[in-house]
This record gives sequence, structure tokens and C-alpha cells, in this order.
Amino acid sequence: MTRLQQLEYAVARLFLALFRTLSPARASTLAGALGRTIGPLIPTSRIADANLTAALPALDAQARRAIIAQVWDNLARNAGEFPHLAALRATATGPGFTITGAEHAIELAKLGGPAIILTAHCGNWEILPAALRTLGLRFAFFYRAAANPAVDQLIIDLRAAAMGEPVTMFAKGAKGARGAYAHLARGGMLCMLVDQKLNDGIPVPLFGIEAMTTPALAVFARKFRCPILPVRVERLGPARLHLIIEPIAHAAITGDKPADIAATTLWMNQTIERWVRARPGQWLWLHRRWPKNPPARVAKSTSPD
Repeated sequence: MTRLQQLEYAVARLFLALFRTLSPARASTLAGALGRTIGPLIPTSRIADANLTAALPALDAQARRAIIAQVWDNLARNAGEFPHLAALRATATGPGFTITGAEHAIELAKLGGPAIILTAHCGNWEILPAALRTLGLRFAFFYRAAANPAVDQLIIDLRAAAMGEPVTMFAKGAKGARGAYAHLARGGMLCMLVDQKLNDGIPVPLFGIEAMTTPALAVFARKFRCPILPVRVERLGPARLHLIIEPIAHAAITGDKPADIAATTLWMNQTIERWVRARPGQWLWLHRRWPKNPPARVAKSTSPD
């Protein structure tokens, strides 16, 4: 490792050690306070403001600032809760999680694989593997590997601790896509966070603006004719999370492959947009999801059944 990587690793370990000494709720509260205080001052917040201006033009500057503060609050809480993921359980109150729509996950577990779980960077998405495991779902997922290998391994170890077993993860990229394809071909389940920009994706409307979007979910679902389980996480409070599992869906399958992929990807973006509109302050607005100068808004489309 370079000296900078060694420093990054030391800081990450110190952060985790400090927040591990706190209760889950206190760790979340402290991290959230730091996030909403410092985050809006970081230049990345200008990207969030541009995204909100384009996607939700009815919002005024004050409303956008409030959402951006909420975004940083939620993101920082996720970091503060990270060392406590293994301690979070299904509970009626306090730190932990509740689930709505558990019957849909149980149905998918009975069906077996291959299958795809659709989710997005909403609430604390890190709880998904451990929470869905309680309903009988075990799955692999894509992830963006940290640039620092030591930090990346630290994150992997924490995820495995939350699951109580090793976790199969595919780094984003061509190699990871091949691994995910093979995993589905073997009858596995795959969780996909599909709400970030993909430069070599396909243009599909999101909030009425064409956004470069990964077609991978649609390609995989059509190829393997497998069910899709939409799941999102909402934050209710400090280390208090709620999973909302929606009914099983299926990809468009006709004789027109490009049209099928476009239709399923449109449905995917419409699903994510609906989630984000419900809790705009809990989505990751901080990355450049749309072009700097987005084109005129496109007509709202409806995907086929």
C-alpha cells in the first residue's frame, strides 16, 4: 500500500472503532449530526442541487437545501451504523428493522433461483442482505470496490459479519458481469443497485429526463426468464429501518429483444422514481445522474404489462 492508502486505512479503522464503542442509536445520531452539518459545505453538494433542480423543478432553493441536508444526514448515519449491522435485528421498536411485504420474499424463496432483487441507494441499503436472509433469501450482489484494497477488505469483512457467513460480491465491471451471469446460470439470486449513471448504458427517462441507465437487470431477467423482487429501505430513525418488499415482477419478453430491454429498464426507472419521490431526502442525489445540461424533459411513458 502507498502511504496515503495506509493513512486512509488507519482513519477507517479509527472511525469504526470509535463508533463501535457507541450504541447503534447513538452512533447513528452522532454521525447524522456530523453529516448534515459538514456535508452541505462539501462541493459535491452542488451536484445534488443541480440534480434536484433538473428532476424536481417545482422545489425552491430552500427546499433543495433541506433535502441535501437530509441526504448527508442519511449517508452519514449509514456510515455510523455500519459497524453495528450485525447487531440489528427484526424488532418492534428501537434499533433494528421491520418488514412490509415479507410474503413476497417468502414466495421468491419457495420459487428458488435464478432471481433478481431490484433495489436502490435508499435509506440504509446495507441492511438488505442480513434482513432478507431472515426470510430465506441468500443472494450475491454487485458492489463498487473501494479504491483502497485494505479499506475494501474492511468493508467486505463487516458485510460478512452482518450476514454471519461469507458474502458473494461481484465488483462492477466486465469481470463482475461475467461472474454475475454465471451465478444466475447456476440458479443463484442476484441483488442489483441500479440507480446510478452508467456511461455506456442506454438512455431511459428518469424524472422525465433521459438518463444513461444500466440495461443489465433487463438483459439478465429476459435471458433467464427469472422473477424480479423490488425492495427498498426507508429510514424511520436512528438505526431504525423499514424494508418495503413489493410484489414479484417479470421482464418484458416478446420477439423484440431491444424493445423488451427498453421496456423493462423503463419500468425499473419508474419504480426507482416512485421510491425517491416518496422519500427524496433518503436517496443518493450526490452523484451526477443526469448530464450537466440535460435535454428538454421527455413525455412521461408507461411501460407495457
